[in-house]
This record gives sequence, structure tokens and C-alpha cells, in this order.
Amino acid sequence: MHLLLEPGRSIVGPAGALITRLLYKKTNGKKNFLVVDAAMNDLLRPSLYRAHHEIVPVRASEESEGSPHETVDVVGPICETGDFFARDRELPVTQEGDLLALLDTGAYGMVLASNYNTRPRAAEVLVDGKSVKVIRRRETVADLVRGER
Repeated sequence: MHLLLEPGRSIVGPAGALITRLLYKKTNGKKNFLVVDAAMNDLLRPSLYRAHHEIVPVRASEESEGSPHETVDVVGPICETGDFFARDRELPVTQEGDLLALLDTGAYGMVLASNYNTRPRAAEVLVDGKSVKVIRRRETVADLVRGER
């Protein structure tokens, strides 16, 4: 028997996280939304085929342990029905301005990112222990129109 394995995604997937900021909270009837500054152009997998990514607050774990939770949809600001990261997800209560981490985005985060809706792609940051380095700066609108005449 010949067995061939390609472990790429299982190694690279957990190596990345998309960090996003909660812009505002919105309620529509019984539905609660967290509108964040990341969008489907930054991480397409949830919109494309409902891929599940854990979403956690970026704060000390002692703060979130035992804190109240709420059921929310985590959505981006593009105003497309497909611009979402999670639906009916139980998350710790967050406030506007809080940071959230979408986990396990290393394999298909930036490689599937786009400039849809004229949105610059996010910066990429390498974290190695306590060392932090920007390895790809955030694009600007000027970067997006550079090749146009």
C-alpha cells in the first residue's frame, strides 16, 4: 500500500489569526449583530462555504472566564448578505472598540484575500515569542489605483 499525505493545511491553518475591531453593535428584532472592521474580502471561507473559525476576545483569559455571553452574528461592514464570519454564535459580551481574533486563518486567510469593494488588504504581522514584525504592510487606496490611467 502506498499512502500519501499532504499535511499543509493542518500545519499552516492554526498558524494564523485575523484580528479585527468591533465597530458597533446592532439589533434587528431578536437578532444581534457585531459589526467588525474586517470583511469577507479578508477571510472568504465563512461566506464561501460556511467554514467555522473560532472567535475569541483579544484580552486576558481571566477577564473573559465567567463573563456573560450573548448570541450574535459577527459580520463585516460591506453590506452584503455574504459578509459574515459567524451566525448565531455564543460569544462573551463585547464592547465597541474591543478586538476579536478569528482563529486558524493561516492556510486560507491572505491567500484568498481580495480588494473587493475597494478594500485594501490587511497588514500581515509575524509574531515569534515576544518579537513582532510587520512582514507585509497594509495596502493603501493609492496601491489599489497605482496601475490605472
